[in-house]
Amino acid sequence: MSDLILLRYGELGLKGHNRSFFIKKLRQNINRILQGEGNLTQAHGRLFFHPAQSPDRAIARLQQVFGLVGVAPAREVELDWEEISGAAEEMVGKKDLPEKTTFKVETKRANKSFYLNSMEISRNLGAHLLQKFPQLQVDVHQPQLKVQVEIRKKAFIYLNDYPGPGGLPVGTGGRGILLVSGGIDSPVAGWMMLKRGIDVIPLHFSSPPYTNERSLEKVKDLVGVLQGWGLKYPLYNINFTPIQEELIQKVPGDFLTILMRRMMIRLGNMVAARERGKCLITGESLGQVASQTIESLHSTGVLANSPVLKPLIGLDKQDIIKMAQDIGTYDISIQPHEDCCQVFVPSHPVTRPRLKDIEEIEKGLDLEEKLKKAVADLEKISIEVDSS
Repeated sequence: MSDLILLRYGELGLKGHNRSFFIKKLRQNINRILQGEGNLTQAHGRLFFHPAQSPDRAIARLQQVFGLVGVAPAREVELDWEEISGAAEEMVGKKDLPEKTTFKVETKRANKSFYLNSMEISRNLGAHLLQKFPQLQVDVHQPQLKVQVEIRKKAFIYLNDYPGPGGLPVGTGGRGILLVSGGIDSPVAGWMMLKRGIDVIPLHFSSPPYTNERSLEKVKDLVGVLQGWGLKYPLYNINFTPIQEELIQKVPGDFLTILMRRMMIRLGNMVAARERGKCLITGESLGQVASQTIESLHSTGVLANSPVLKPLIGLDKQDIIKMAQDIGTYDISIQPHEDCCQVFVPSHPVTRPRLKDIEEIEKGLDLEEKLKKAVADLEKISIEVDSS
């Protein structure tokens, strides 16, 4: 008899001939975040983590591993009825059960050689527990307590099944460049692409002295939260000031935001080429601000050398806020420190820009060398994350 953590994965099981690739990446991600804290094994459609110490810390961290849909502290026993019923009885006995606690037993029998089928196991174990704990009452529809049994080469019993985030293991979907600010939207966009298996590289544009050091610290804090969800890269920071100053001098005020966004896309292209990124990722949501109309999005997106993924495009602001709260970035994002775009927002930005007008304005600019220098001088900032 031993204690372990049973890990369930969702859509990975539907990957056919590619399944081994996805599971291998999932195992690598788990081993990376729990290195030295236990042993990971695999058998018959399940992963098992054997913690070296208390499982609580491991459970909390595993709930942030994309690809997992369930994390359950379990008891492993031999395929023997006395051991199965004894383990279930011990686990239920450790819970503080109020009077009239409803429960059910649910069994999955992957190993068909065991002499009892799933229904017989559930019925016999339920009867055993009713005899041992008179405060229990059967409710197969909405039980307060669920006793779950899995029959494989051995038997696994668990009571608590904590939800995982689902999605695909980070690293299975290629590499993407996230244009990340200190606002609410872009960190959520990065989280959503991590969930779809993209290895996200966070790219930030700072404008010293127009933005202060705390605005950069705010972005570092946001990236630190995303690292808890599987982001592996440091923060890539570009000094946008020389480019921004020329734009301020030479671009009509109502076009300033659009031109800044176009320069960021160009810089994103250059970083993607250098880092073998397959896409750009932005936090844009259609119609949320003036720079996010169809015309504005087209005028910036047309410059991209690879797909521009906009996972928030159809979401309301309240939906995005709720997601930011759930993943842990919201309280950081609302801190009062502006990014380079917010500092120079024109009072009346153009909302329906024509591409030919923008291209005419850009003829008066000579930014190629400044763009190259900005990428050449790019700073990679390691984030110290509290893993306790």
